[in-house]
Amino acid sequence: MFAVHTIESAPEKSKATLQALAQKFGFLPNVMATMAENPVLLNGFAASFSSFHGGSFNECEKQILLLTNAVTIKCAWTVAAHSTFAIEDGVDVADVQAIRGGRLPVDPKYAALSGIARALIEKRGNVTSSDIDNFTAAGYERSQIFEVVTSTGISTMAATTTNMARTPVEARFQAQAWAPV
Repeated sequence: MFAVHTIESAPEKSKATLQALAQKFGFLPNVMATMAENPVLLNGFAASFSSFHGGSFNECEKQILLLTNAVTIKCAWTVAAHSTFAIEDGVDVADVQAIRGGRLPVDPKYAALSGIARALIEKRGNVTSSDIDNFTAAGYERSQIFEVVTSTGISTMAATTTNMARTPVEARFQAQAWAPV
């Protein structure tokens, strides 16, 4: 339906960003290769992605957020990718499986993080004081909820792109293939 670009086939204004992303990941993820069709989307995504990854959450927490978002938005590509990255980054497989199944992780801190991410999407930002209190009671700073919002934004860009474009899941992520229920 839409092209999965290479650096060579991408529009000129997408090439530098694709090169930087390929260097960061060691390969060019299909979602970014699909986004390359429009430099506004790709460059906006890359800037937000970089900002989020430079934030206060550790790598496991970032993957908890991104995987929760992927499941909540119901995106097979991003669930497969973030399940893979979460396991590689050291998230317990049981916590990954819980999120993939629509449940909260066993780890209480991850459960609070996953819970607020899911609530933000399901309630379209209209979370309650109780939702925020559960997040901060787990040891997170109130201001970190805005980083959770950033994760929602990048997840929405990635999931909407891959769902709309029917972006294929790379062989690297196939072991974590997923379908929404």
